[in-house]
Amino acid sequence: MNEFWVLKKTDFMNRTTLQLTLALLSLVVPATAGDWPQILGPNRNGVATDESLAATWPTGGPKVGWTKTVGDGFAGVAVARGKALVFHRVGNEEVVEALAVETGKLLWKANWAATYQPSFTNDSGPRVVPLIHEDLVFLFGAGGMLACVRFTDGTLVWKRDLLAEYKTRRPKRGEPPEGYFGFGTSPLIADGKLLLNVGDDDNQAGIAAFELATGKTLWKATSERASYSSPILAQLNGKAIAVFATRLKIVGVEPATGTVVFEHPFGRLGPAVTAANPVLTSSGKQLLISASYGFGAAFLDLSQDGAPELWNSDEVLSSQYTTSIAHQGYFFGIHGRQDIGNSELRCVDPVRRLVKWKQADFGYASLIMADEKLLILKTDGELVLAPVSTTEFKPTASAALFKETTRALPALSNGRLFVRDSSTLKCVELPRR
Repeated sequence: MNEFWVLKKTDFMNRTTLQLTLALLSLVVPATAGDWPQILGPNRNGVATDESLAATWPTGGPKVGWTKTVGDGFAGVAVARGKALVFHRVGNEEVVEALAVETGKLLWKANWAATYQPSFTNDSGPRVVPLIHEDLVFLFGAGGMLACVRFTDGTLVWKRDLLAEYKTRRPKRGEPPEGYFGFGTSPLIADGKLLLNVGDDDNQAGIAAFELATGKTLWKATSERASYSSPILAQLNGKAIAVFATRLKIVGVEPATGTVVFEHPFGRLGPAVTAANPVLTSSGKQLLISASYGFGAAFLDLSQDGAPELWNSDEVLSSQYTTSIAHQGYFFGIHGRQDIGNSELRCVDPVRRLVKWKQADFGYASLIMADEKLLILKTDGELVLAPVSTTEFKPTASAALFKETTRALPALSNGRLFVRDSSTLKCVELPRR
């Protein structure tokens, strides 16, 4: 009798775990193997799937398959079903172009008037990676234009000027104007809706959900102001949620309704930003939010209601704007700022708050993990290859891809690495294992 009860209980627990997993997976953007359809890849965590990478490169570095001149912007490339989408500013227009991944040939383009006028940087282009979902592509421009076009041919489906519709990016007394760099948070698709940190703190539209097919507002929630961080999907004690790192808080909401299920203070007013995305540990039970500017990083427990804070520190892994990589209980990422001091590449154990190894004076960089290897694109244009290791950093190859500052996030799809600086997009063909 006891054995029968244990068996039934185990079966029930397995079914429950499967149901919860399937519920979360149902929220994820559909993608074919090797695609990179949104910011930081298929699961928004910087991890590429179904890739095979050689352990080293030939003398002179990997082959560049093709190049293309691009306009202003820091937006990385999105890739799906043979198309690479680049979002940039050309003259007085924001332009999204679909390029054939094998040749760089232009397949289609869509464009609309650009309105953003920079106040802190001379770059006036978009910052947000395109989001591909089935036959729709969602674009969020630096001036607040949210648009949707067809993936097949670039036909405009709808667009909304959120800066005109909502009271966002307004300066507060005693601090510099917000939006130094324009709008820079990427939308998230969850529960069949487009979720975005709009940032209207007067009309309870800090976070809003939009209908995919029409752009119609479905719900508005919170008075949270916008950040440059992009939300992710997670589970809070088994329940699917969307997690936002807004201007001054970490907020978890139900995608269906916008109901707030937890919030924690994070960030500060003045010349500071929150820009790195939230990152789940490999188990999905903890969450890292990383920044810099003295308020550092926070580590939350998602296995309990309210997502209690496990620790908050500026000494473990505080990255100014690039998102760390989680792997087997560890995080790999950049500690420090690009504009002040010397940045370090680190591997940390978040549970023990322990730095396993660090590479001092490494420089600022963005990371991708694929095939048990790290691809590290430094802002000085150097690409570094290293095996994933919790004991040491031992790079096996490097190549100088650009001479100009390289801030846009790289994208990896079927052995092709798409990288850009302020004027050139390159498709780099990485040797395979």
